[in-house]
Amino acid sequence: MLYVRMFLMLLVSLYTSRVILAALGVEDYGIMNVVGGIVYMFGFLNSAMASSTQRFLTFSLGQGDMTRMQGVFCTSLNIHILIALIVVLLSETIGIWFLYNKMVIPEVRMEAAFWVFQFSILSFAVSIWSVPYNATIIAYEKMNVYAIVSVFEVLANLAVAFAVTFYHRDKLILYAFLLLCVQLSVRCIYGVYCKRNFLITKYKFIWNKKLFYEMLSFSGWNLFGNMASVAFTQGVNLLLNMFFGPIVNAARAVAVQVQSAILKFATSFQTAINPQITKSYAGKDYLYMHSLIMRSSKFSCFLLLVFALPVMMETDSILQIWLKEVPEHASVFLRIILCVSIIDSMSNSLMTAASATGRVRTYQSLVGGILLAILPVSYLFLKLGFGPVSVFVVHLSMSCLAFVARLLLLRRMINLRLSSFFEKVLLPCIIVTVFSLLPPMMLKMGHCESFMLVCVVSVLSVILCVLCIGLTSNEKQFVREKVKSIILHRKNDSYKQ
Repeated sequence: MLYVRMFLMLLVSLYTSRVILAALGVEDYGIMNVVGGIVYMFGFLNSAMASSTQRFLTFSLGQGDMTRMQGVFCTSLNIHILIALIVVLLSETIGIWFLYNKMVIPEVRMEAAFWVFQFSILSFAVSIWSVPYNATIIAYEKMNVYAIVSVFEVLANLAVAFAVTFYHRDKLILYAFLLLCVQLSVRCIYGVYCKRNFLITKYKFIWNKKLFYEMLSFSGWNLFGNMASVAFTQGVNLLLNMFFGPIVNAARAVAVQVQSAILKFATSFQTAINPQITKSYAGKDYLYMHSLIMRSSKFSCFLLLVFALPVMMETDSILQIWLKEVPEHASVFLRIILCVSIIDSMSNSLMTAASATGRVRTYQSLVGGILLAILPVSYLFLKLGFGPVSVFVVHLSMSCLAFVARLLLLRRMINLRLSSFFEKVLLPCIIVTVFSLLPPMMLKMGHCESFMLVCVVSVLSVILCVLCIGLTSNEKQFVREKVKSIILHRKNDSYKQ
């Protein structure tokens, strides 16, 4: 169900971006992206607590403690409502000041930017309120519900894009308002489903001082890591605006849109496997946990490579076909950010394992510190006169360093053997990547003019390399049996009909 969701969301979200970029224009598209980013800069408060909520709910479910699980849900809902109020307060004070005094926005579009900002604040507050409900659905592994609602959301966003196209007044303001309406609709759907299916989501005021401080303590250290995440996403986005204006923000927004679509191939797989990592730690099944971590990292890399390689080979052609007007720098931004995505996808299972232990102080201090350095280092490069591409190069370098740091820390936290990780994950990923590059590179060097041929060869090259040299014998056997079972199942269904 997650992969059905992913394919639909990939196609629809990319088409939605094309429609909305054409409707708004490059400048307004950049304004929408960067103004919304001011609000999401305060999102580190929510992200930290969201990680805590997911961990505590899944851990309690793994232990079979429903009473504690309800306490976790109600406590987290109280905290998230408080966080939403704090975000609104910060946005309406510091955020408004930053919008009018530091942002590079044409004077004639300031009123529109103000209303975009207001609607973005409300949308983000609603999404914060939804976190405990989403976390409950994932903890119970009801991925079909998560998939269906996500598909509804992306289709609603497409409908919004078309509505904006046919509007003849200020399209930017309408777009921000309609996105708020979509967010409210999704929030209501999740709330109704959870209340009807999970007893723990029937809210009652619970004050458990020990649990409250336990969750805040856990999220407190996650707070540092999430501040780093906000700094190298929205913070860098604001830097680009301050140095180069909204046109470069539009180029970054295009690159991030494609990255997000491709990243869904890995995150769908990781969304399904992450609760199992936490539950296996709660059940003290450490060998199974290590196996899940390694396979999640390896398969995530392979999944991303299948779709990232053709995009990296034919970035210019794909952007020209996808968009009517391609912002400058979008092509090089996209290539670098896809490299970052592949590295980060391999890190996701490591982050989940660290959170499962509950001992995140050292982990967040070191890894968060490395990632937090992206913002000041990027600022330094821009001050020295380097171009906008330099911030993405800094991001890639720091992501590699953070990946190494995660491995070293997990060796101590859960006794993860680095030699096994290198042998079972890094080596196969490196070999598959190198050999997959050869066929499409040969076509490009031969001046092949068919971008479709290059894309098809890139995909087939990755798949063949994964099947031949990327998988172990047991994994190959599993794939063969799975394919046979799918074929037999379809034949039986056809026979019944």
